[in-house]
Amino acid sequence: MKKLFQHLRVYIFRGLLAMIPILLCVAAVRLLYVLVDKKVVALIDKFVEVRQIPGLGILLVLVCLYLIGIIVSNMVGRRFFNFIEDVSRRMPIIKAIYQVGRQVSDSFSDEEGKQTFKKVLLVDCNHNGVWTVAFVAGSIQNEQTHESLLRVFVPTVPNPTSGFIFLVKESQTIDPGWSVEEGIKMVVSGSIISPKEIKKSS
Repeated sequence: MKKLFQHLRVYIFRGLLAMIPILLCVAAVRLLYVLVDKKVVALIDKFVEVRQIPGLGILLVLVCLYLIGIIVSNMVGRRFFNFIEDVSRRMPIIKAIYQVGRQVSDSFSDEEGKQTFKKVLLVDCNHNGVWTVAFVAGSIQNEQTHESLLRVFVPTVPNPTSGFIFLVKESQTIDPGWSVEEGIKMVVSGSIISPKEIKKSS
């Protein structure tokens, strides 16, 4: 009887583990359907009568995002968004919110020269051998010691948009050879999605 219960426990647990990613996908799709799909279709239905086709609202949102991506990639679109940015800078509260949003979007941007974070490093902030993931935003010169310090952002888990700023020496860091995208995935997932190794520096 004991072996039977052990057998049942093992395979029920394995079945649960197998179902977790499927259930998460179902929950994500349902969330998108409730928060995006139904509301977009309901909004359009106020002006034009449309059929309730599952996924239509999400498809329309993706098409709109695609068109916006094309627009901001040309000169006219950039001028339009630059105009919006100039207007937002003249409104105190809106300016702060817009700048935060802009910095977050630039951090995730894949455009060369636009990405806020330059690379990912492991930083020993407390000199105790405990390393944390940090994103390099730039460097600053210490006029007293003539040392160059790295400006690093240490995000909180699982929200990478909040965290702490540290100025560290390069000797306090390890370059794991990870991309910024890999570092962000590691933070957002709580290290569940993580690079397999710390690569050797070339």
